[in-house]
Amino acid sequence: MAEPIRALCDELIKAVNVMMEAESSQTYRLEALKFIEEFKEKSPFCVECGLQLAEKSQTAVVRHFGLQILEHVVKFKWNDMAPQEKLQLKNCTMDLLSNGTHPILLEECHVKDALSRIVVEMIKREWPQHWPDMLKEMEALTAIGDAQTELVMLVLLRLAEDVITFQTLPTQRRRDIQHTLTQNMDSIFNFLLGILQLHVNEYKKLIKLPFSLQAKAHWRVGVATLNTLAGYIDWVALVHITNDNCHLLEIFCLLLSEPELQLEAAECLLIAISRKLYLKLSILQFRSSGGIVERRYTFLKRLCQVLCALGFQICSLLGSDIEVQVPVNLDKYMEALFAFTSHPSQFLKSSTQITWGNLFRHEILSKNPVVGQMAIKYLRAARINLLKTGFPSKNDCPGCEFSRVDFDSDEDFNCSFNSFRAQQGEAVRLACKIVPFEAFQIAREWVQYQILLLSVETKTEKGLCSALSLSAVQWDAMTFFTESVFGQLFKILEKEKIPIDEGIELLQMVVNYETRDPLILSCVLTIISTLFPFVTHQPHFLPQVLFKIFPSITFELVEECKGPRTRAVKNVRRHACSSILRICRDYSDFMLPCFDMMYEHAKGLFSNELLLTQMEKCALMEALILVSNQFKDYNKQKAFLKELIAPVTAQWLSEEMRSVLWDPATFLAYVGADQVISDLDTEDQMGINRSQISFCVNTILGVVKRARWPANPEEAKAGSFVVSTTSDGAPIYRNPCAEPLQALLPNLFALIRTQNSLFLPENINRLSKTFSRVYDIMDVEKNFALGIPQPVLDAYDSSAYRNIVERMQGFFSSLYDNCYQVLGNAGPCMQQDFYATEDLAEQIVGSAFIHLDSVPDHRLPCLRIFLQLVMSCPYDYHDSLLCPLLGPLFAHLLQRLNFRWQIINQRTSLCTQEEDEAYEENHVTQEVVEEQLLRLVTREVMDLLSKFPLFFFSFFFLIIFFLGDQEMVSVDSSQGIQMNTPSDELSELGKCLLQSEDIYMTLLAICFNSLSWEDTINCQRSASVLCWTLLKQVLGCNLLPEAVTWLYTSVLKGLQMHGQHEGCNAALTQLALLIYESLRPRYAELRFIMNQIPDIHVEALEQFDQKTIQSTVSKAGEKKKKEQFKRLIAGTVGKPLGQQFKKEVHIRNLPSLFKKPKPTKDMLENTDTACLITLFSSDCDSC
Repeated sequence: MAEPIRALCDELIKAVNVMMEAESSQTYRLEALKFIEEFKEKSPFCVECGLQLAEKSQTAVVRHFGLQILEHVVKFKWNDMAPQEKLQLKNCTMDLLSNGTHPILLEECHVKDALSRIVVEMIKREWPQHWPDMLKEMEALTAIGDAQTELVMLVLLRLAEDVITFQTLPTQRRRDIQHTLTQNMDSIFNFLLGILQLHVNEYKKLIKLPFSLQAKAHWRVGVATLNTLAGYIDWVALVHITNDNCHLLEIFCLLLSEPELQLEAAECLLIAISRKLYLKLSILQFRSSGGIVERRYTFLKRLCQVLCALGFQICSLLGSDIEVQVPVNLDKYMEALFAFTSHPSQFLKSSTQITWGNLFRHEILSKNPVVGQMAIKYLRAARINLLKTGFPSKNDCPGCEFSRVDFDSDEDFNCSFNSFRAQQGEAVRLACKIVPFEAFQIAREWVQYQILLLSVETKTEKGLCSALSLSAVQWDAMTFFTESVFGQLFKILEKEKIPIDEGIELLQMVVNYETRDPLILSCVLTIISTLFPFVTHQPHFLPQVLFKIFPSITFELVEECKGPRTRAVKNVRRHACSSILRICRDYSDFMLPCFDMMYEHAKGLFSNELLLTQMEKCALMEALILVSNQFKDYNKQKAFLKELIAPVTAQWLSEEMRSVLWDPATFLAYVGADQVISDLDTEDQMGINRSQISFCVNTILGVVKRARWPANPEEAKAGSFVVSTTSDGAPIYRNPCAEPLQALLPNLFALIRTQNSLFLPENINRLSKTFSRVYDIMDVEKNFALGIPQPVLDAYDSSAYRNIVERMQGFFSSLYDNCYQVLGNAGPCMQQDFYATEDLAEQIVGSAFIHLDSVPDHRLPCLRIFLQLVMSCPYDYHDSLLCPLLGPLFAHLLQRLNFRWQIINQRTSLCTQEEDEAYEENHVTQEVVEEQLLRLVTREVMDLLSKFPLFFFSFFFLIIFFLGDQEMVSVDSSQGIQMNTPSDELSELGKCLLQSEDIYMTLLAICFNSLSWEDTINCQRSASVLCWTLLKQVLGCNLLPEAVTWLYTSVLKGLQMHGQHEGCNAALTQLALLIYESLRPRYAELRFIMNQIPDIHVEALEQFDQKTIQSTVSKAGEKKKKEQFKRLIAGTVGKPLGQQFKKEVHIRNLPSLFKKPKPTKDMLENTDTACLITLFSSDCDSC
């Protein structure tokens, strides 16, 4: 027998070497793999060969393979082995633990791990019932040596992971092992603690000796013991952690001072503190000196997390039901936390921000003087932390070295910094609530210092700051800080306490500051907008502020420059326009006295075509409209609006523009999309035409967004804005912009129709070769869909669009969006005047909904603006407008999404090798973009639909579903489904939608079809919110059996597609149970579907079915019922691709450790519990 086994082992060694050698060909490697797998599955000599290959004389790779064979035997053949064979394998494994490994410092880690896995697999199958002395045997092994002790630690750790963390066992076995572990936890913790203390003490003694290998051995055991403790601390009873006055935690704290053990000790401490504990820890001082040692830096991260977890505990306990006082050493704790906040590492600074926010927000702590003093220190430190420095590619600050450890690129750093800045801004605002006047002074000093600072900084070739030069970085940080501070001060301080004089003095200094640098000027404009509330207390200062902002609207680096403006210059001009808009929006009544001055200045700018872009003109128009809303005189405001948009009206209604807007071919020629351009950087001859169309649409959009009647009903009535009242007495308003805009709507509808027609094949063929891809998704939208952050850094000196193709693409994209924005805002703006438009439904369907099949997915989200149109629609127009609109829209969405997802499913299943190689060559393929866009579109659609069920919650209306009978079926209320009648509070919009059978059917089809689309987020949302909300409206109707079958099958298909995801599984299971419980008593077809589920237990189904039909389940048994149903439909739950072909491991249950005695049925046997209630209990057979 020995000779054949030796020969077989030689063959196995050769096969393993072939697989592991880099020079082996793919063919030989596959043959070797096949030989090995066949051996493990079929050979009767697996144990003998495995033991021989695991001997110390073999190489590490061969030994690891031998141990893998033994693990395979235990996992897949254990149930078929005789007891004597099991005992022999167990003894051989224990021998391997005792003397089958090299010394601790020489043995390979993967060999140790493989050996520990074998032991754990046997424990999972035999302990404690058949192996009661396992823990004693493990403890005995530790007396042999360091190597055995480390192996025992690995065994205990993996056992905890498999049983508690990953739960890779059947329920009964897991409970048996967990129960036994819990019973022995005192001895386990004492054992672990003893091992830790023994080896740490020996390590401390021997580490002082030079080149002490024994010290390293003790260190290795100490690390393994701490890792094992980390695996138990997370779930054991708290008494084991806090025992002996928190002795275990004290040891962890002491180990923080040991450089080689502090990282693992910090991990244990973090896990312990993250649980519900109240601890008093001595905060250790630390500092970083010299270069970065990665292990030391990782320890600092863990220690920082420990402090943050302590802060969470403090905030949770103070003010709770537990009587806890503010810690006496709170100042020491905050100093330690502040040390991390002021550390050069961006990661460490960022990690503390949420904790600072919790401390400053806390009702009790925020009033503590210690926290108040620390808030001041935090605000001063924020002036440094807000500076965007520390990029990994640079060496201009100490944080750069840490960033190279934490971030792969400058883009990663920038993304993290933006998140950090947002968190710090919130903390700064909270600190302002605690020390408002100190925060004011700190912000004031910083602004003054920055204005007075005269320094020579890094400039670009043009003599201006770059985005990362120190001046620009300082101004940017100071601006953000100032916004956070002053924005909060005006909210929390009473009017009398606001330092008006100091604020005006500061604003005066900012207004007087002159700079031609666009980056700094943009910051100046932001500060002016932030400080503008001070002006409301001294109105005479308003003209000075306006005269500072207006020149920035026409800012140029070089006067009468012919070249394209840089991005920084465009940002300044847009920033100035935004500042004017913001002031006019928030302080329109305050700005009214300056209206004439603004209007005259704006007309002067409008008269010179070279001064402003069309977008800047629109921004100024919107600002004027916002102020005109304060006229509170309908006729005066209407006359102003007519005068303001008169040039646009004339151009929009001209014959030339009409011919362009109504014909796709003429439109393409007018914008220049049919021209062949050889030089993409040449002057754009047709750019003026595109800008005219954009200007007209943007002006219309600005009017419908900004023009409004007075918010005060009395003022509106006095100003002639009220035309009548509704039946319930609510006023019906008229908008002064309605009459001027109504004449513009026909051409707007024509433009929308033309844009949808542009996607037809015949019109796509009209595009020139130069512009053949202008309808494609823009890079910005593509990156947003894929979650790719935008590139940052020095993009401020580049033009907005680099060539004519990109400008053309931007034109089509923005024009399409803006047209739909106009349509969506027209309803809330014009109200009755818009909805009363003749044939409005036909015009919208004939424009916005035409050729939707050809419109690409990245344009479809524009349809969500129809929600505004629907929500503001008066009752009188529900039947004539909403049903004709929503019916075709939902029908198209159903057809489109079903078709698109079918394509995605086919593409996934038919992926070829060539496609895989093409995907590897291209970072982002068209297929990936399309699939992600489809997911976004689907979520937009479901978000749109989720608004409509809000009208369905409080009522029930009769609907004939799938051509079913109109007869209502009475359902017993004991089943949980009561007979409903139309509610007196029925929403009028709800009545309209529910009366349309087609709309209801389409909504239902979209929601239930979406359960099996490859989008888990959408599936979970539909299953948990939409599907049942819609379906329960018709539960009392006599539904067709085919409809019931389709509904239930759709849910089971969703389980097959998404059941492996816990959230989806829970939502779909609950939905399936609701449907089955509600409809099974009337529809036997559901039982037929259940019978077809793979591996279903027929007897269990019969029992559950009878209970469902008879409705005998009490409320107390709801949880048990859900578990039973979940087990019944388990065969429908799909598996992840990685698990579909995995060989299953079967672990048999052992005799139960605890059996519940069967209760006696004779109530008189136990006189202690006998009473009238028990005698007449339903559980008693005699009752």
